[in-house]
Amino acid sequence: MTEETDFDQLKIAVEAIWPHASHPKVQRYVGKFFERTRAENKLAAKVNGNYGVYLVSIEVKDQGTRSACSCYIGKGGGCHHCQALVRTFLNNPESFKAVEKKALPKIATPEDVADYLRGTTLEELLKDLKAAGIKQKDFAESIGMNPRHLSSIKSSELRNRYYNELGATKLACLWMIEHSQRAGKNSRK
Repeated sequence: MTEETDFDQLKIAVEAIWPHASHPKVQRYVGKFFERTRAENKLAAKVNGNYGVYLVSIEVKDQGTRSACSCYIGKGGGCHHCQALVRTFLNNPESFKAVEKKALPKIATPEDVADYLRGTTLEELLKDLKAAGIKQKDFAESIGMNPRHLSSIKSSELRNRYYNELGATKLACLWMIEHSQRAGKNSRK
């Protein structure tokens, strides 16, 4: 799929789900977002709210959308900040910087690692681990973490709430994926 097709599908999908936002609480935030990004089927931006800066994201999936906001009512994404993000996008889609997800083999510098980790969720990395034959429970225990804590880190990230150890956990996943792939190649020789 081309970038333009992704862009058009994203516009159609978010407009269908959030057709208009006329509530004054929503209007107050429309156009006020900063650090606006668009990566394939996901929008993300920050906005100054009543209690600090909130990270707002909306991801379009085959089964609908998943949205989240770091405000106190935004866990499920139904808050006015999410609606305002959609309106901001529909009013000015070009203001969202397109972010291309780096392929794992193209990571060469610490900045590349940081970009990759920002663009990849822990949930995606754990799916890659599972595909490599490593269960989430086994991974957690191998890094000295309670499996329930790992699940909590994963679900919190999807709600735009971040544990301090999220980056280190993602990096450990990457290491395990890379080494399991190398081990697989060596065993085939």
